[in-house]
Amino acid sequence: MNELPICPKCNSPYTYEDGNMLVCPECSHEWNPAAESEETDEPKVKDANGNLLADGDSVTVIKDLKVKGSSSVLKIGTKVKNIRLVEGDHNIDCKIDGFGPMKLKSEFVKKG
Repeated sequence: MNELPICPKCNSPYTYEDGNMLVCPECSHEWNPAAESEETDEPKVKDANGNLLADGDSVTVIKDLKVKGSSSVLKIGTKVKNIRLVEGDHNIDCKIDGFGPMKLKSEFVKKG
């Protein structure tokens, strides 16, 4: 049996095919899986909760982080505005008030 993907909007497992489109009966979201697989130009970066991040988002630090090359610590709950996604291990580029420019790993932040 052919397994269909879950709905990207509400995560419902009850999707069905309608022509070349997939439809979710719970939230009425329709999408073309072929078109989504072609959109791989931008890096897909997710936060600690699995939410997809985008350039310009605001995030919150979820863990005390030691700042390399300094004795200071980036405290839990620190708000970071206007992030920029980049390739690499530290995939968030940002400026933090009181610290300056910094690179963060997406696994240590949450959206919002």
